[in-house]
Amino acid sequence: MQVFKYERGKEDTVLNKAWWKEAVVYQIYPRSFMDSNGDGIGDLNGITEKLEYLKELGIDVIWLSPVYQSPNDDNGYDISDYQAIMEEFGTMEDYDRMLARAHELGIKIMMDLVVNHTSDEHAWFVESRKSVDNPYRDFYIWRKGKDGKEPNNWGSCFSGSAWKYDPQTDMYFLHLFSKKQPDLNWDNPKVRDQVFEMMNWWCEKGIDGFRMDVISLISKPEGLPDGIPGETGYADSGCATGPHVHEYLKEMNRKVLSHYDLITVGEASGVTLEEAKKYANADGSELNMVFQFEHTGGGPEADNHYGKWDSHKMPLPVWKKILSRWQTGLEGKAWNSLFLSNHDQPRSVSWFGNDSEQYREISAKMLGTCLHMMQGTPYVYQGEELGMTNAYMENIADYQGEELGMCNAYFDQLEDYRDIESLNAYKELTETCGVSHEEMMGYLKRISRDNARTPMQWDDSANAGFTTGTPWIKVNSNYPKVNAKQEVSDPDSVFSYYKKLIRLRHENEIIVYGDYELLAPEDEALFIYTRMLGTQRLMVLCNFTEKEVSIPAEVTEQIPADAKLLIGNYSKQKEKVLQAYEARVYAYHL
Repeated sequence: MQVFKYERGKEDTVLNKAWWKEAVVYQIYPRSFMDSNGDGIGDLNGITEKLEYLKELGIDVIWLSPVYQSPNDDNGYDISDYQAIMEEFGTMEDYDRMLARAHELGIKIMMDLVVNHTSDEHAWFVESRKSVDNPYRDFYIWRKGKDGKEPNNWGSCFSGSAWKYDPQTDMYFLHLFSKKQPDLNWDNPKVRDQVFEMMNWWCEKGIDGFRMDVISLISKPEGLPDGIPGETGYADSGCATGPHVHEYLKEMNRKVLSHYDLITVGEASGVTLEEAKKYANADGSELNMVFQFEHTGGGPEADNHYGKWDSHKMPLPVWKKILSRWQTGLEGKAWNSLFLSNHDQPRSVSWFGNDSEQYREISAKMLGTCLHMMQGTPYVYQGEELGMTNAYMENIADYQGEELGMCNAYFDQLEDYRDIESLNAYKELTETCGVSHEEMMGYLKRISRDNARTPMQWDDSANAGFTTGTPWIKVNSNYPKVNAKQEVSDPDSVFSYYKKLIRLRHENEIIVYGDYELLAPEDEALFIYTRMLGTQRLMVLCNFTEKEVSIPAEVTEQIPADAKLLIGNYSKQKEKVLQAYEARVYAYHL
């Protein structure tokens, strides 16, 4: 359904158009996507097998979580060889076939670039730890202890100290994440040269972009000073957006990125709106866009004691304020990335919507509408287009008889979890902070990264069609009712709705480039905003509750009688009222 389409011409310059602004990105977490050989682990050939499914969905780019050689301490985000493929995922020949087939189908591949740290099994670190005068010593951050303890009080993002003692040279190395993920020393120009050489190697292979893992952390504060201790006694490192990060990214852009037609997005936890204008500036000297996490609970509005673990859903007016601040704040200056879930977040329908049997589908469609109609590049995390939910089954009564017999994963035992962050947090918070087992299991149920990492639900056969073997992590119990086979053929499914959302973005430039304005900012139930491009208007209305809510009169007055319903998640609408989790988008001209 095409409603608005500009003729390409002089307005291209005005709108600062780019293909990556008009694209929709789909994130694949390879370990959990599709297993082709029955070993219980997703692989590259499994991805190749399912590329036609992604073509049917209509996405433009695959963001591929790491497939490099890795000992898998952090599921591939600990890389031991940047130019080799993890054996569990296949071979470089398998990768090349996948890349070629994706390109045949018009799908681009964006690699996950993890260069804040490596694995401690990487050849650089193996050399670095041998002696203080080894040529690779300064590839990492080594310091002497202080007063018989760590060099400073920084805490790891995965619990405990950010320093590990190495007796071989009687010094500590910095690891902002796992003890097996030592941080690279980006202040060393040889490190930067090696990273840029590797990036150029992948670009010459024909990839189409990079998602840059924790890229905002690569420049450490001068002198590595102590921070203010938190609940666990450790401090935030203060590494987010360090003193030289923009300098290093500009160098990366000059030496790599500017030589290719790429999509680039930097994971930038803790980034402010003003800093984002530098990372993703319109002059193109650094990156195309960044991931910021204020709307997922990681911003100044967050109210919690144990980091993310006891965070809660924000009141809707606060959430709207955050998203709107980024929409209007970057307009004309930088570009937004749009996401509700990824491999580090709980499932979006479970966190932002309602994953009950009654409302799962309708609220998943509402959330998709709310996000995809904003300005920015949308990211769909695998299974989001099916309305996949958190792993813990809330409504066991909905599954009976034979179906219940197939439901073998409840994620109610600590042994069900695989994520290093979750397991480390359980240990630290129960042993150090007095959090009970029951309370911590509740946190995992709601927020653990494993919620997003259960296998993709392809059909209602054993293990959801993901593998003929034993899956590396349990399959979500609701796969008999929530799966791709059922949804692809159903015109009213979440999948079909996402297909339409993606098609509308491709066909209507106002969805990509139109200005944004929030309406009814204090409304506690409704998220209403407009998009504006010339005389064209979109009115987006979303009900975030399970109650019927009246549309404010000042909003209905703006919608002309001849407005076209562009998309909606109910077959029948009620006048001046939004039904439970209803979404509507009206298109009209002034």
